[in-house]
Amino acid sequence: MINFGKMDIFKFDVYRGPNLGVYISVNDSIVMVPMGYAKSKAEKLAKYLDVDILYTSIANTRLIGILSVMNNKGILLPKTAYQNEYDLLKKETNLEVGVLDSKFTALGNVICANDKGAIVSPWLSKNDCQTIKDVLGVDVIQKRIAGFNQTGVVLIANNTGAAIHPEADEEDMKTFANILGVKIEQSSINNGTPYVSSGILANNHALVVGSLTTGPEIMMLTRAFLN
Repeated sequence: MINFGKMDIFKFDVYRGPNLGVYISVNDSIVMVPMGYAKSKAEKLAKYLDVDILYTSIANTRLIGILSVMNNKGILLPKTAYQNEYDLLKKETNLEVGVLDSKFTALGNVICANDKGAIVSPWLSKNDCQTIKDVLGVDVIQKRIAGFNQTGVVLIANNTGAAIHPEADEEDMKTFANILGVKIEQSSINNGTPYVSSGILANNHALVVGSLTTGPEIMMLTRAFLN
């Protein structure tokens, strides 16, 4: 654990790899982990993030972080999600649960959201943007990041900060900072990976990062998230 002031940064592995953001999704009250995930590891993660554990699948897979988007107001599921998964989330959370009727089902890859705003891929339709706005209760803008349409892969935010692809444009960063209501810093994760959301779980209590994350990357993330 690394403590820099009010928010802690923990290192963690999921399925023996550093890509935690692929399998797991978190807000300030729950961490969604795949069915069958080791109880001891789930409990450790829940303790770090100060949340309750919710075991689920999405579209009958373990790829919760890639297939869904969650903030403290709502959860968005892809149209490939199963009815029982939708029902479970409705029953077990106090969140608005919505389904995005888009052919782009890897929602975590095309949407970055906190409680104030969402930066959304230009691939999504205006209808999709309206659903995102309604379910997550946020302002939405569509923009590529560092040439990528997969905005959710190269940007991750909580309500105090955000980390973005190292080659993101300064003007874009100002726009995103405005929409998300946070400061944004360029960073990589897991020893040079620019796809920051693959290796970070962020809520407003703590950050959990992949085990390969280096000291300089931790410093960049500290600047981003710990104001």
